[in-house]
Amino acid sequence: MEVISPAKTDIKSLLPEELAQAFEQLSLPRYRAKQVFRWLSRGAAHFEEMSDLPKDLRALLSEQFEIRSAEVEVKRVSRDGTIKYLFRLLDGEMVESVLMEYRHGISICISTQVGCKMGCDFCATGRSGFSRNLTASEILSQIQAAQLDSGKTVSNVVLMGMGEPLDNYENVLRFLDLVSHPDGMNIGMRHISLSTCGLVDKIYDLSEKKLQLTLSVSLHAPNDEIRDRTMPVNRRWNIESLIRACRHYAQVTGRRISFEYALIRGVNDSDDCARELASRLKGMLAHVNLIPVNAVEGTSYHKSEVARQHRFVEILSSRGIACTVRRTLGSDIEASCGQLRRRHEGGNEL
Repeated sequence: MEVISPAKTDIKSLLPEELAQAFEQLSLPRYRAKQVFRWLSRGAAHFEEMSDLPKDLRALLSEQFEIRSAEVEVKRVSRDGTIKYLFRLLDGEMVESVLMEYRHGISICISTQVGCKMGCDFCATGRSGFSRNLTASEILSQIQAAQLDSGKTVSNVVLMGMGEPLDNYENVLRFLDLVSHPDGMNIGMRHISLSTCGLVDKIYDLSEKKLQLTLSVSLHAPNDEIRDRTMPVNRRWNIESLIRACRHYAQVTGRRISFEYALIRGVNDSDDCARELASRLKGMLAHVNLIPVNAVEGTSYHKSEVARQHRFVEILSSRGIACTVRRTLGSDIEASCGQLRRRHEGGNEL
């Protein structure tokens, strides 16, 4: 196992101008920085791969910098073509990503932390605890490694894997700058979704950036009574404060917010819940993404019956709330994040 060196700079987390400045300090021409940035954007894991650089330059770069990459530890391919990856990072930690094919292109759901602090009841990741934040380079490397392994080009990115993106705010912002850079992977902000369980202060901070990404808010309940039981974050920022922040975000950015709502049988899927949710979101630029909940060992949660799902949609739609039931992909390979890592490390999840 290669060990992360505190003495070396994480080169893939540097933006092009920062990389050029670092090269100037080493008395290297700026055009070399452009060459290296292109190699890093393609997913090069070692300086030796950079064949258009002189050998002595590659040796110098190896002394000064490290490339944080992601290696495929486990790969599972679903009957529907969905691919679930467990990636090993430079220090041996592991994170999950899921590659999905839709009519509109290839999407990847990536992780932003090793584990998660949020402790949501129905989430496998939260039951594994928290290890550390991912660097911008480690977030980026998941996309690159999946592309290199699958031979498919990613067009859409979803930050909804392991971890809470807004709890790793600075590294996530840097990742967004890197992945959307025209000289890099050049994936536009409108093709990126960022999911949060509701860190209200960071939603306000993010709104000031006026990024054109899609903010997905994991709501999963229409009131504090249910949300307090299933999502500990609600005890710090209740639904009223969260919805207020979301309305502010939509107004400032002009971007529609996607509310994620896991339908849990007998918990949050009643007619009353649907009516209360519609009332909460009335007049907001928003869309509700209904998700039949995944079974997770240690909970008694089960997804709502199909008829109940349809009834929930009917009530929301009749009250002017745009909503859809998410298409399920990769159910035969446990595609929801957190499950594969727990199994690989000796957990007993479903």
